Amino acid sequence: MPGDLSFEPLTPVSFLDRAASAHGDRVAVVDGDLRWTYAELRERCRRLAGGLAPLADGKPVAVLAPNTHVLLEANFGVPWAGVPLVAINTRLAAAEIAYILDHSEAGVLIYDPVFEEVAGAALALSSTRPKTVCVGEQYEKLLTSASPLALAPDDERALLSINYTSGTTGKPKGVMYHHRGAFLQALAMVGHTGLTPSSVHLWTLPMFHCNGWCFPWAVTAAAATHVCLPKVEPSEVWRLLGDEGVTHLNGAPTVLSMLAYAKEAEPLTRTVRVATGGAPPSPAILRRMGELGFDVTHLYGLTETFGPAMICDWRPEWDGLCPGEQARLKARQGVGNMIACMARVIGFDGEDVPADGVSIGEIALRGNNVMLGYFKDEEATRLAAPDGWFRTGDLGVLHPDGYVELKDRSKDVIISGGENIASVEVEQAIADHPAVLEAAVVAVPHEHWGEVPAAFVTLHEGAVATEAEIIEHVRGRLARFKAPHSVEFTELPKTSTGKVRKYVLREQARESSAR
Repeated sequence: MPGDLSFEPLTPVSFLDRAASAHGDRVAVVDGDLRWTYAELRERCRRLAGGLAPLADGKPVAVLAPNTHVLLEANFGVPWAGVPLVAINTRLAAAEIAYILDHSEAGVLIYDPVFEEVAGAALALSSTRPKTVCVGEQYEKLLTSASPLALAPDDERALLSINYTSGTTGKPKGVMYHHRGAFLQALAMVGHTGLTPSSVHLWTLPMFHCNGWCFPWAVTAAAATHVCLPKVEPSEVWRLLGDEGVTHLNGAPTVLSMLAYAKEAEPLTRTVRVATGGAPPSPAILRRMGELGFDVTHLYGLTETFGPAMICDWRPEWDGLCPGEQARLKARQGVGNMIACMARVIGFDGEDVPADGVSIGEIALRGNNVMLGYFKDEEATRLAAPDGWFRTGDLGVLHPDGYVELKDRSKDVIISGGENIASVEVEQAIADHPAVLEAAVVAVPHEHWGEVPAAFVTLHEGAVATEAEIIEHVRGRLARFKAPHSVEFTELPKTSTGKVRKYVLREQARESSAR
């Protein structure tokens, strides 16, 4: 028998063909007053592909849009056009967006009118100046005038999408996803979260973030219903939970906190499954969510791992434990998901640490859900996985039961509301102020966002600046969420070699915030 009869290149966009064939008459998308079946969704995505192919001319298509049907359609239509998808973080400033457009060499930018101002500013700064498609009349005209197209990859490890990091060390890196990895990761998410054709998934997680943890493809693979949500407002989430019969949602612990303490919060009549990541959920939030009827699962991953590479897989023998102990176990990062290799914790001597829950090492990952590499950056790719295992930069321990628990970050990355903020990026922005001699930025706890940046600044002799002035200065250069929440003017503590002792500043900032 010819070998090609038993092989078909894996691609996550094939899930839409299957859903349309088997569940074509069922509702696929709810977006405000709009509703489309799976048959209609496939037709729209194929027409999007047909319209984009000549415009893109083989170059990536960037999308700047909230969680609407447009970004959902892009996850299928752009790959069907035969080009990579670049979903842009909607919280970025114009200069950051322009960098991504230029670095990715995007041929087309699809943008929602709500971001018209920042998109226009980014295009003015861009040297590549991609063609533009505005969501609304122009977007719909593109679809109606196009012939359906659905190009399949010859190579399942071909480039599917480019997802940009938050720039933890200098400029953002373009993480390259392949079709095979996204296909398998989507199936892992179906299995771990229990998605079925009866499921209704609410989009509380940004679709631009790691391609929505591959859930655009996972929800479609299960032929479940996508409920779009352009902005996470607790009252609207609680309304949709009831009106649309939501069974699943994802988000950072910040989202959980917003829902748990909303004035509309009341115990659900059914269990809603929640996947959370970006930071460990606090035991208090887990208890509160449990009281309301939410079943929370903690996930761990990075942009480089297609989102969740590890899951705190719940073991039935833990059901009888007290709530406090259950919350402690739920907050661990867990074990590799069903399509990943089991994680390693590598000690400072280069050897795997013992599974004693005490010995600290760096978490390393490998498997089909690890990136192809960084776009146009072979050196960074080599350094990220020097021996074939991707180094996460996170420090943790391995427990006797095989579950990993994070203990610290080896990089000074601040995770605020599930978004990574590079301290060096904020420090550089502060240093651009003419009154500033030097600056250091560290993370401090925050009740709502989990962590926020706090800045310590030394001014030039005789120079004057205020806290508000420094914060506004940063907001003019970076996304607003990256700006420090507090600024203290002081001499920076340093080691004998001149390095800033950030652990001293962290303690100082925590003491100040606790007062």
